[in-house]
Amino acid sequence: MLEFASSNTRAVNPERAVLEALELAYGTTSPQPDLVMLNAAVGHDLVALSDAVRASCPGARVLAASCAGVVGPDGPGESLHDIALVGIRGEGMSVAHVDGLFGPTSFDKGAELARQLQDAPQPVTMMYLLASGIDIANDELIDGIESVLGRDVVIFGATSSDQMQGVATFQAIDGELFQHAAFAVGIWDPTLVVDTQATHGFVAIGEPATVTAVEGNQILELDGGPAWPAFLEKLGLPGTATEGDTIPIGALAEELSPDLAAEYGNDHILRVVTHHTDDGALVYATSSAVGTKLWLTVRDEDRIFDDMDRMLAAMTSRHPGQHPVAVFQADCLARGRRLFDRVMKEELVHRMQQPFAHDGVLPAWFGMYGFGEYAHLGGRNAYHNYTTALAALYRVDDPSAAG
Repeated sequence: MLEFASSNTRAVNPERAVLEALELAYGTTSPQPDLVMLNAAVGHDLVALSDAVRASCPGARVLAASCAGVVGPDGPGESLHDIALVGIRGEGMSVAHVDGLFGPTSFDKGAELARQLQDAPQPVTMMYLLASGIDIANDELIDGIESVLGRDVVIFGATSSDQMQGVATFQAIDGELFQHAAFAVGIWDPTLVVDTQATHGFVAIGEPATVTAVEGNQILELDGGPAWPAFLEKLGLPGTATEGDTIPIGALAEELSPDLAAEYGNDHILRVVTHHTDDGALVYATSSAVGTKLWLTVRDEDRIFDDMDRMLAAMTSRHPGQHPVAVFQADCLARGRRLFDRVMKEELVHRMQQPFAHDGVLPAWFGMYGFGEYAHLGGRNAYHNYTTALAALYRVDDPSAAG
């Protein structure tokens, strides 16, 4: 049976950051997790953090990812030196990882990741997935995982990010650094079930552009012209703009079917452009198809909060009287109230955490501000952008009733 402990803290020195995070998670007792996962803002060296964890927790596996900020029991942290930590102990999980994850390899790498989990003592029912945030076809990665483990496995998690610049994102596996890797924690603890949902609160505006040429997860043309220049023109940005200029304002919307829109609370699912090629193609977060219509969007602050409350009401209503043992959060920096020339996250995070608290105490909470989010939509695994995606893990008294 798996046990979870978490914390978040801020410190420039990696050894101090890890020691403080472990003490906040475990108190003064000696921590003995079997697995430690870290989300760290880009001011930290993932290898140094991983080495510090391994020095304090001999024998523990250590998985780490870069991000633009973290969320933990103490709320959000957006400085360059914030970290979030979750320790997991006990039987019921297996770890897998792959390198060489790019758009064209996404399906095969997903299948490879899943095959590493096939020999678990019991079937893997859910998976925390952390993948590279740049040049990846996330829908194909999901399809690759499901081709091995089946569609019933529930995938939640995030893609790593930098400070929303679209330059490079990092993953570390037991102290080894990667840029195009993915790791997964396959959970087969029969006493756990998971509930996931996502919401964004952005609104599509104007007339859509039409995808007129594609190659895998690269959109080559919009409305018959090179995609990147056309994208910049629609955003009103000069040709010298970079991803750092477009990511905060450039959410693209794809129309959902009526049934999915009703569940999502929005007519559109969003996509982020984290990179472009020298010849003007958009490196998209999923595979695309000729004829797809893409709308620009604007953030609707009231809707962000209203839809968050609606999502939380739906999630808690599905588990009346129950309290999760852990919550995993994947989020976008563009969510919250715009104050003092920046988007403030504290109120939004407080509102999402309180419904899961029990007697004023939060469950283990592990979150990041990344480039994308994994959560269910329409009863299926799906990839999202610009959302809050939550995965709440509940303990069941009767393991035979799990799932």
